[in-house]
Amino acid sequence: MKFVYAFIAVIYGMAVHIRNFLFDIKVLRSVTFNIPTICVGNLTVGGTGKTPHVEYLIKLLAEKYNVATLSRGYKRKTKGFILASSSSSASQIGDEPHQIYSKHPKINVAVDEKRVRGIKSIIEEKPNTDVIILDDAFQHRYVKPGHSILLVDYNNLVTRDYFLPLGRLRDSISQMHRAEIVIITKCPTNIKPIDQRIISKELKLFPYQDIFFTCYNYGCLSPVFGDVNKPITNYENYKMLALAGIANPKPFFNHLESNFNLVDTIEFPDHFSFTEKKIKAIFEKFSHIEDVRKIIVTTEKDASRLNEYKELLSEDIKRSFYYIPIEVEFLNGATKDFNTKILKYVRKSKRDHGFHPK
Repeated sequence: MKFVYAFIAVIYGMAVHIRNFLFDIKVLRSVTFNIPTICVGNLTVGGTGKTPHVEYLIKLLAEKYNVATLSRGYKRKTKGFILASSSSSASQIGDEPHQIYSKHPKINVAVDEKRVRGIKSIIEEKPNTDVIILDDAFQHRYVKPGHSILLVDYNNLVTRDYFLPLGRLRDSISQMHRAEIVIITKCPTNIKPIDQRIISKELKLFPYQDIFFTCYNYGCLSPVFGDVNKPITNYENYKMLALAGIANPKPFFNHLESNFNLVDTIEFPDHFSFTEKKIKAIFEKFSHIEDVRKIIVTTEKDASRLNEYKELLSEDIKRSFYYIPIEVEFLNGATKDFNTKILKYVRKSKRDHGFHPK
């Protein structure tokens, strides 16, 4: 099968190169908007930490600007443009936009599989919008963002990867030149300076590109169904069953194994669609763990999808589910430098286009 995958990867790679070439020579055209737009994306399929980095930008910008986010809403059961509201569910707008809106209800969270239409709709419906963050849009070249941030997984460097389906690349490594900022994500907190220099050299970035390194900060255990449960503080003696339906659950599982009493794991595909039957099957496996003090721990993204079933599940099941929130931390004391570059872009772009901060 490896030879079959390699052949398909060659064909896929050729198609990607042709498509990018058509954009480069303007046979296929990109649209530029008269509003600050920040693209957060990657060259691979999932697993680089886009959502936590988008949330970092939201926290950075939302104090001074009216922020909107736009994504396609992957695996949602709807089509077209939707602006999130308090009644929106993960199945309507996608698990990641739902997570973002749940944590940041004061910003505008929109989904549209067509990014150009989505941006136009945001500007029409929310004319006071100051800046739009495009989630997972690096390869969607019909929009030319004002500033691009490319995420690269420390555990899966794009320079050592292959095109789909042989590897995880969905876009060409040569397209890295379109990013003003490259962030190496999911780094170990004790990454050595020599390792950072090796990575920087391997990526062969241009002088106009800045590189940053980030890691995850894991928060406290929080109940998935907050109305029936409370946060746990004395978790040292609890046995845990870990559940993850994300692209790369290894760092999540490793964190639990290093810091908690992890007894078993369940892994699903990224954006896994839970059902009431599947959740009950997970609880059935969980019930075989012989201890009174035990919980099921999942990711924040999975918690967003699980919450859709809160009216269908028993109190015992809901009391068992917890999740761990994560936040991005910039290494090497680079937080101020990154923040300054983003804020400078937004201020300059607004000024050049005749807008003024409030």
